[in-house]
Amino acid sequence: MSNRVCIKRGLLTLMGVKFMGRLEHPTRFSMYVRSKTTSAQYVASRFRDPTFEKLMDNYKNLVKVISIQDLILANPKNPSVSIDFLSKLSQKLHLNRGATAFLCKFPHIFHIHYDHSKLKPFCRLTDAALGVTRQEAVAINASLPVVVERLVRILSMSASRMVPLRAVFKVWKELGLPDDFEDSVISANSGVFQLCDGHEQNTHLLKLVDGVSSNGIRAAVEDWRVVECCKEDCSVDRMEMQFSFKHGYPPGMRLSKNFKAKVKEWQRLPYVGPYEVPREKKSKAGMMAMEKRAVSIVHEFLSLTVEKMVEVEKISQFRKWFRIDLNIRDLFLDHPGIFYLSTKGKRHTVFLREAYERGCLIEPNPVYDARRRLLDLVVLGRRGLPAVNSKLEDSSSCDEARQEENQQRHDLSPS
Repeated sequence: MSNRVCIKRGLLTLMGVKFMGRLEHPTRFSMYVRSKTTSAQYVASRFRDPTFEKLMDNYKNLVKVISIQDLILANPKNPSVSIDFLSKLSQKLHLNRGATAFLCKFPHIFHIHYDHSKLKPFCRLTDAALGVTRQEAVAINASLPVVVERLVRILSMSASRMVPLRAVFKVWKELGLPDDFEDSVISANSGVFQLCDGHEQNTHLLKLVDGVSSNGIRAAVEDWRVVECCKEDCSVDRMEMQFSFKHGYPPGMRLSKNFKAKVKEWQRLPYVGPYEVPREKKSKAGMMAMEKRAVSIVHEFLSLTVEKMVEVEKISQFRKWFRIDLNIRDLFLDHPGIFYLSTKGKRHTVFLREAYERGCLIEPNPVYDARRRLLDLVVLGRRGLPAVNSKLEDSSSCDEARQEENQQRHDLSPS
């Protein structure tokens, strides 16, 4: 190799250019430039999994349905809400074509009726939707002991054994907590949980009571390792398995030899578990161990959720308390075999890949089953209506509601 080529290779290496393979000719070489990318560009360049993307297409509407459902159930004496009120919230609820058009898309969930006494159209839940809400409420009440354990585990992952109460409020549905969890879970278990004032005004911290031990807690990934090692056809070395995570990739995703080698090296890397106190090291090996611990914390957090999924913005509320000094969104993208990040519905949602198969949880729970029933009603849309009369009645109610909504828009528009 000539001196000129060596100098050229050195200069390009400093500029961020990496060579692949040998230089067959001084003027011909293959390379790629890894330029600095923003987080948005990194997200956009990820490999898309069609199964999770299809699931999130339906979840986009489910999130809006749940928001309207919560507004209807907020008044237990008269569980209904006026179309006028929903129309004013259309922009906040992301109902692009208006409240009425959205409600009419899901007649199995919402029923629009005209109240002649108030001279306004109202919306209430159908019997099928009310049945789903009752099923979910029963499942949540029956799982209160499990919920207590989940909160203990989350607090145990914090080095100070405490997290802000507002962060728990962000994920109360994801954790399967009841609406009144401050009373039914926290206050009812005063020997386990304690609320104390935070450093900021009107901020409370949820803390584990001194004396509550977390020594016997074992992470979900450790249970998986035990099961894998006990299999007769286990081809992985037991020594390698003690630090490994389960990886799975969607069909069509091509993995280079370099990527596979890096994953294998990362799997062997020792780390501190999510329930152990880390020792920060400034060395390169220490930083890699801290990254692996961050993966283990997020992996455990997702394992504790009902649907093994959570919005990135919500889990970021715990980042400081879990001592994660990395960009969590980039962490998900760096480990596509463990997590999947979706951007559907103007929100970033992360899934625990190993918990899903063909868009469904491999090991469902009663709360998930109830929410899945509501998702099935969302997917059903307008299909399967029982009779022609009900279709006519539903369409006439929608027409009246649309006329009312259009009239309101006309009155609000400037003359």
